[in-house]
Amino acid sequence: MRILRKHHRVLIQGITGKQGTFWTERMQQYGTQVVGGVNPKKAGTLHCNVPVYATAVEAMQAGNGFESSIMFIPPLAVKDAAVDAIEAGAKNICILTEHIPVQDVMYVMAMAAERGTMITGPNTAGSVTVGECFQGFMPAFNERIFKRGRIGVMSRSGSLGTLMCQNIVSAGFGQSAFIGIGGDPIIGTTTRDALEALDQFENTDAVVLVGEIGGAMEEDAAEYAASMVKPLFAFIAGGAAPAGKKMGHAGAIVMGDKGTYASKKKALESAGVHVLDTPSQVGDDLRQTLG
Repeated sequence: MRILRKHHRVLIQGITGKQGTFWTERMQQYGTQVVGGVNPKKAGTLHCNVPVYATAVEAMQAGNGFESSIMFIPPLAVKDAAVDAIEAGAKNICILTEHIPVQDVMYVMAMAAERGTMITGPNTAGSVTVGECFQGFMPAFNERIFKRGRIGVMSRSGSLGTLMCQNIVSAGFGQSAFIGIGGDPIIGTTTRDALEALDQFENTDAVVLVGEIGGAMEEDAAEYAASMVKPLFAFIAGGAAPAGKKMGHAGAIVMGDKGTYASKKKALESAGVHVLDTPSQVGDDLRQTLG
C-alpha cells in the first residue's frame, strides 16, 4: 500500500454531504491537498473551495488530476463510485463505508487488482500521516491523540486505534503515521500490507499493531514480522471473548483454531513481537525497548 503524503492530490467522492463537508474541511485545514469532489447533482459548482464534478473520470479529464479518492458514499452506491474512481485512474481509494453488499466488495476488489489500484477499507476510519495530511475521519488535529513522533501504528479498529494513539502520546511518544485497514471480512489492505508500509516508512523507529480476534491476518503477518528491522508491539482485542461468539466487526469471526486470541498471540510471540496485555501497557514497553 501507499501511505498518503502531503503532495498527493485527493478527490472526495460524496463531498457535498454532511459528513463529506465536515471532514473535507478538517482534512484541508490539516494539510490534505483536496483538489475536487464528486456529486452528479451539483456538478459545476464549488464546494469547500474546490470544483465539484459529475464523475471521477470527469475530474481527471478536466486536468484536475488526483492520486487518491476518499469515499463518503452510501453502501449501495459504493460499487459504482469505486468503479468510477478506478476507471479514472486513481492509484489509491479509501472506502470509509460499512455494510456494503459482499458481492459489490468482491467486484471492486477484483477490478482494483486488475487495474493496479490499491484499496484501503471498506469500513475503515482512514489514515493519518502525522503533521502532513489525513484521510477519512480520524481526529488527526487532536494533539492529545496525534503528535508527530517516530511510532507507526496500524489498526483494524478505528476506536481502538484512537485509544492506542492516545496512550502513545500520553506516554511521551508520538506517531509517524497511522493506518486504519478496516474491519470487514474482505478488505483491500491487509495487516501484513500495513506492517510492510510502516516498516519501510521514514522516521519510524517502532511499529504498533492493533488487531482483534477473527480472521487470520495477524497470523499471516507474523511471518513478515519475524523479518522486520524495527521492533513491533501488538495488542489483540477480544482475549476475554467467549468461545464461539462473534465479536465487534463483521471480520471478527473465529474459524476453528485459527483466529483465536491464543493463536494470534502465539504466532506473533513466536515471531519476536511484544504482545501487550492492555493498550495502556504500550508506553512502558516502548520505553524499555527504545529508551
